[in-house]
Amino acid sequence: MRVYLSGMPELRLGLNDKVLFESTGRGKSKSVELEDVKFHQCVRLSRFENDRTISFIPPDGEFELMSYRLNTHVKPLIWIESVIERHAHSRVEYMIKAKSQFKRRSTANNVEIVIPVPADADSPKFKTTIGSCKYAPEQNAIIWTIKSFPGGKEYLMRAHFGLPSVESEDNTEGKPPIQVRFEIPYFTTSGIQVRYLKIIEKSGYQALPWVRYITQNGDYQLRTN
Repeated sequence: MRVYLSGMPELRLGLNDKVLFESTGRGKSKSVELEDVKFHQCVRLSRFENDRTISFIPPDGEFELMSYRLNTHVKPLIWIESVIERHAHSRVEYMIKAKSQFKRRSTANNVEIVIPVPADADSPKFKTTIGSCKYAPEQNAIIWTIKSFPGGKEYLMRAHFGLPSVESEDNTEGKPPIQVRFEIPYFTTSGIQVRYLKIIEKSGYQALPWVRYITQNGDYQLRTN
């Protein structure tokens, strides 16, 4: 939260009716239960425990008002399937399919899919249905970049590398995971929304409250076969 207000006004934040907190028990199937809820020290906990109103006098600048955890099964927002074919003393070929598993009205921006490759790979060749690919030898990886990835879409990337020193097709070493980075504006995985943000102050107090929703990847990794 970012706050730039004169004086020390009280703020009240309300969340949508879907939200349940641990002590309320489970309600309807479409409700969202928050666990491990933590508030900034400025929040009046007694008020929250009484009527679930988040009331606080904020510090100036940027701070984290509230954090929580969801114990809910959620499909990966961007699902990756990989087929990797290794040929002894010759080459390795990759087929990577990326599928967005969120609604069409949303779009993921600045998507980066990082695919690990052998350290001695060379002579890279790429073909993709969208975006661009580059070989990052310092990371031993392919980086597939998609600036705009709409919901409900599926894209394909193929890559080919020479492998001059491979001794066999079988590689018993652990394979690093594929990493995915992205952000989705105006979207929340949980469905939680801010219903209101009120400034409790004398009449005539000038302020402009606004809310921005954005979902970003955390530690987002997918294992390869």
